[in-house]
Amino acid sequence: MRDLKFAAKGAARPKALVVFLHGYGADGADLLGLADVLAPHLPGVGFLAPDAPEVCAGGGFGRQWFPIPWLDGSSQGAADAGLLAATADLNGFLDARLAEAGLGPEALALVGFSQGAMIALHLAPRRPAPIAAVVAISGRLLHPERLAVEAVSKPPVLLMHGDQDQLVPFADMGRAGDALVAAGFETFGHVMAGTGHGIAPDGLGVALQVLRDRLAL
Repeated sequence: MRDLKFAAKGAARPKALVVFLHGYGADGADLLGLADVLAPHLPGVGFLAPDAPEVCAGGGFGRQWFPIPWLDGSSQGAADAGLLAATADLNGFLDARLAEAGLGPEALALVGFSQGAMIALHLAPRRPAPIAAVVAISGRLLHPERLAVEAVSKPPVLLMHGDQDQLVPFADMGRAGDALVAAGFETFGHVMAGTGHGIAPDGLGVALQVLRDRLAL
């Protein structure tokens, strides 16, 4: 298991944790700025932004949670192995941070963007106890056919997607929602109208409301 470097903002002794999971080719700092917007409305929350464990196979200085065949030419086998390894790394990171803060899983929320949303949607249902919430932005549910069988816990999920996304198709939001609902997850959706592969202000507002409600703040 690989240790993940991370940056943090917010409460020094948090009563809840929000963990940002960045997209392919970025790093933790890419999303940590969201803490500046969210923190005034989420008192007592600590915000963590880990770097993915691997250098991006597609080049540049960014990081990846796992290879993406349609972007970097990797094999599906490499992508599946990378997802498995990154899931173990991220679970270890989350468990360690919760233990350090003396918190249970009900005090943890994941906010993932793009590839970060993909690993959040894969990891959270396979953790032994449900976390407070998953906010998946502009992502995709990997292996939807396995969800109902492999889900161990069922945290509430908010799916958000821009209807003009040219990188991860908007239709992936509907596919993820169908699979989550069919598997018995409490699932919410928000369409960011006119938005491409990004996070619109209206989407951030919806995410904030879900975090406040589910973290019981």
